[in-house]
Amino acid sequence: MHLDVGTLRNFYYRSALGRAAQKVIRDQVLEWWPDTQRMTVVGYGFAVPLLRPYLDNSRRVIGLMPAPQGVMPWPAGMPNVSVLCEETRWPMETGHVDRLILMHGLETSESPSELLDEAYRVLGPGGEAMFILPNRSGLWARSDATPFGYGRPYSLTQLESQLKRHDFVPGDHVSVLYQPPSTRRFWMKTAGFWERTGRAVPAVTAGGVMMVRASKRHPPRRRGVGETARILNPLEVLQPKPGKAAKPA
Repeated sequence: MHLDVGTLRNFYYRSALGRAAQKVIRDQVLEWWPDTQRMTVVGYGFAVPLLRPYLDNSRRVIGLMPAPQGVMPWPAGMPNVSVLCEETRWPMETGHVDRLILMHGLETSESPSELLDEAYRVLGPGGEAMFILPNRSGLWARSDATPFGYGRPYSLTQLESQLKRHDFVPGDHVSVLYQPPSTRRFWMKTAGFWERTGRAVPAVTAGGVMMVRASKRHPPRRRGVGETARILNPLEVLQPKPGKAAKPA
């Protein structure tokens, strides 16, 4: 089940808890991908809060938003780069994406297998994807107060197994958002302490969100990955099949 784009926008841009979560996750994204000069950076789901640092130096930045969620213009006050798309048929050429972020996309998809195939298709040689998902063991997956409380939460083992089945090679991973998903003053003021403590001693408590980097295995072990996801030219439907004459109108 996808959340409405308005709900996601209000959480990340109009609530203190959402802005705090955005900063923690974005800081980790920047730590892993500090430089995207001359790269194409794409976010799928509702990843646009994480893309702003890349607008100035990247070759291209695109925010893909699935139709069940809806789309909003982004970024504010600048030329729009957000696009409404089908979950498993993205308006992207094969192999042209260098960095891909999925947030609020995989766990809410009705077709996660096809979605991962599409993510594989658009990544180019040497490309990397980052999957940001609710941690099955964390508090954030159990609370309806944040968008991470919706959809199917994952454990690290579950996610890595699914990525391997779709020809991704999992790499670095980290858990973030150790503070409880609460707007109470005490938890908001001590958020930095919980984040530092959780990362230093992860066995004490589970972070609410896990982030996993993965690269594209090439060539794929599974035959046909990316082939069935080819974007069709609408005019091809109107062309007669080989060996058959077109019927007169």
